[in-house]
Amino acid sequence: MKFSALLLLLIASFSNVCLAQKNKEGSRDSTIAARPMTQTDSSIVKQLFFSALREKTIDNKRQAAELFGRVLQIDPTNDASMFELANLEQSQNNLPAAQNLLERAVTINQDNEWYWLALAGIYEKNNELAKLENVLTALIRLKPDKTEYYYDKANAFYLEKKYNEALKLYDKIEELSGQSDELALSRQKVYLRQGDVKKAASALDELIKANPTQVRYYLAQAEIYSSNNQPDKAVAILQKAKGIDPNNGTVHLALADIYREQNKPEASYDELEIAFANPDVDIDQKLRIILGYVPKFPEPNAQASALQLSKVLVSAHPANVKAYAIYGDMLLQSNKVKEAREAYQKAVGLDGKAYNIQEQLVRIELGQNDFDAAIKDGENSLAMFPNQAWMNYMVGVAWHQKKNYTKAIGYLKSATLFEAQDKNLLAQSYSALGDAYHSTNDNKGSDAAYEKAIDIDPNNAYTLNNYAYYLSLRNEQLDKAAQMSKHSTDLIPNTASFEDTYAWILFKQKNYAGAKLWIEKSIQHDKGASATKAEHYGDILFFTGDVNGAVQQWTKAKQLGATSPVLQRKINEKKYSE
Repeated sequence: MKFSALLLLLIASFSNVCLAQKNKEGSRDSTIAARPMTQTDSSIVKQLFFSALREKTIDNKRQAAELFGRVLQIDPTNDASMFELANLEQSQNNLPAAQNLLERAVTINQDNEWYWLALAGIYEKNNELAKLENVLTALIRLKPDKTEYYYDKANAFYLEKKYNEALKLYDKIEELSGQSDELALSRQKVYLRQGDVKKAASALDELIKANPTQVRYYLAQAEIYSSNNQPDKAVAILQKAKGIDPNNGTVHLALADIYREQNKPEASYDELEIAFANPDVDIDQKLRIILGYVPKFPEPNAQASALQLSKVLVSAHPANVKAYAIYGDMLLQSNKVKEAREAYQKAVGLDGKAYNIQEQLVRIELGQNDFDAAIKDGENSLAMFPNQAWMNYMVGVAWHQKKNYTKAIGYLKSATLFEAQDKNLLAQSYSALGDAYHSTNDNKGSDAAYEKAIDIDPNNAYTLNNYAYYLSLRNEQLDKAAQMSKHSTDLIPNTASFEDTYAWILFKQKNYAGAKLWIEKSIQHDKGASATKAEHYGDILFFTGDVNGAVQQWTKAKQLGATSPVLQRKINEKKYSE
C-alpha cells in the first residue's frame, strides 16, 4: 500500500509519540489505568490509527472518529488519538467532548505545544479565563522566548482585571524583544483601565520621541485625552500632528469631532471640509458623516452643510458612484430637483447596476412629467432588474400618461405580481390599472382592479374618487359611487376635484340642491379655472331653475377651451342636453 507524503509524516509523528510513551513513563498520567500493551495490541493500535488518519484525509469524519475511538478502547492513554478525536468533535461544534479529550491529552503528554494551543482555543471560546491562564503558563514553559504567548496571557489578565500582573508580563516582553508599538499600546490600554490617563499618554510619548514624524502616535494620544475629558490637550496634540502632515485627513476629522463636542460648529465644519477634499480619506466614513446631518435637517445650517460637504465629496471622488448618489440625495432634500436629477444621471452612468439610484432618477422624471425619459430609463433598469415592482409601476404610469394603455396595463400587472409586502404600492398599482382599463373601455376589468385596490386600502381618497367618477359617467351603482365620493371628501377635505365628483354624482341622483352646494365648494377651492367644472355648474344651475346662470357657465366653459358639440347646443338652445 502506498502512502502520501502527508500520511508518512503523520505516521512518523505517531511512531515518535509511541516511542515517547514507552521511553518516558513519567509523562503518563498515573490516574489513568492502562493495562500493559502487548506487541499485538501495539500493532492493532498503529493499524487503527493510520486507518483513522486515512479516513480523515478523505473527509470521512464519522469513520475516522469511530477508528480513533477504537484506538482509545485498546489504549486509553493514546494522546495522539485524543487530539485527533478532539479536532473532529470540535469540527462538529461538540466543544464539551473536545475539551474533555484535550484535557486528558495534556495530562498524558504535558510537552506537546499543539495540544495546549487547541485547549487554549476552547477555553477562549468558553470564556474560561482562569483555565486559559493556566494553559498559557504551560505554553510559556514550553516556549519561553515566544512573545505572543506572553501577550495572550497578559490579555487574559486584562480581561480578569489583573492589571498589575498584565503589566509585569509586558515588562518581561520588553526584556525579550525590546520596545514596540504593540507593547506601548498594550500598556496604554491597561493604564486607561486603571484610570491613569497620565501614564497612558506617557506610554505614547516614548513612541513619539522615537518616531516624531509618525502621525498615528499623535492621533492615539489625542484620542486618550479626548475620551478622558481633556479636549484642550487633545487639540494641542492634533495641532502638532497637523504641522507635521497638513494633508492628513484623519487629523482633520479628529479635530472636527473635538470642535463639535466643544460646540464650535464653524471650526468643526472647516476641518470637515478639508478632510472631505482629501481623496485618501475613506469615502464610507465621509458618507456616515453626511448622513449624521440628516436628523438635524429642520435646521437650515445642517442642511446647507450636508449639501456643501456632498459637493466637495464629488470633487474628491469624481469616479465614485456613491459620491454622486449622496450628492443627489442632498440636492433632493434641498428641493434642488433639477440638479439632483443630473447627479443621479452621473451616478447611473458610473454604475448601470445601481438600482436604487435608477429608481430615484425615474421618480424625479415622473415628477417633472418627463414621461419619455421615465420610460427610457425605467425600461433600461427593468432590462437588468425585471422583478422590481416599483419600477414596473412607474413605467406603467408613464405609458398611461403617453396614452399607450396596452403597455401601461402590462407593466402595472407586473407590479401587482412582483409585490406582496408593500400594501401601499399594491393598492396604487391596482388603482392605476383601474384607470388604464377604463381608458380602454374595459369596464369589467376597471371595476375589478378598483375593487382590489379598495380591499387593500379602503381609505385611498384618489382611488375612491376615480372609481366613483367613472361609475357616475356610466350612470351605474350611483349610491355606491356617492358613498365612495363622499368618503374621499372626508379623507382629504377642500379638494376641488373630489368635490366636483361628488357634486356630479348628486346631480346624477337628481339631488340638485346638494349638487349646487358641492360644485360651488369645488369652484371656491379650485386654484385655476376649469372648463369641466364650469360646464357641470351650468348643468346643475339649469335644473335648479337658474337658466341665465346656466348659460353663463356654459359660455364660460367654452371660453376656457371646451369644444364639445353638446356644449354648443346647450348654449344655443339654452337648455340642458346630454
